Amino acid sequence: MVLAALAAITVVAGCATPHATGPAAWPPATTDLAVVPLAATPQTPAVPPAPPLRPVERLAGSTPVRLDIPVIGLRAARIVDLGVDGGGVLRAPPDATTAGWSVLGPTPGAAGPAVITAHVAVGGTPGLFARLPELAPGAEVGVHRADGTEVVFVAYRVERFARSAFPTGDVHGDTTGPELRLITSGGVFDRGGGRYTDNVVVYARLVGAR
Repeated sequence: MVLAALAAITVVAGCATPHATGPAAWPPATTDLAVVPLAATPQTPAVPPAPPLRPVERLAGSTPVRLDIPVIGLRAARIVDLGVDGGGVLRAPPDATTAGWSVLGPTPGAAGPAVITAHVAVGGTPGLFARLPELAPGAEVGVHRADGTEVVFVAYRVERFARSAFPTGDVHGDTTGPELRLITSGGVFDRGGGRYTDNVVVYARLVGAR
């Protein structure tokens, strides 16, 4: 990958307004249930187990279409293609609940670092990646592709950077195998500038495919 073509790219141009109470107020993955008599407890349909992972070194390119991050309750989010604007800035996803994939990079599962981004908040609505900073090394991320495969990555690093010091080479630079970068806004919301001061980046490596 040619870093010169990426050096001018900054990520998530928007996240234009913060969540009213901040990402920490995002609902937990589970909700307390009222106590009811056992006989009245509804039966939960059985969820079929996921197919086993098969080890792969890399896959041919295929556009990402859906995203799953079970540990933060994110399942089957839509992914759209994102290009850059005239200033070389990666365009933002169109709404709070849609993720975007950078078409300048590889597709998830192909050689190199694929980049997927989403908002932390939009207009007071929690964004798809509002809980992204909660991820820790070991968290699984599944990306469903247009060819019908699901590629699974495991996070190995989660960091926050000042937007003014975004590590372009570290995020977009070549890797020894297929990797994934998840990016959103972070830090403090600058009302004067209309954006957050930082970016949160999750680094993950491919562990298999279904």
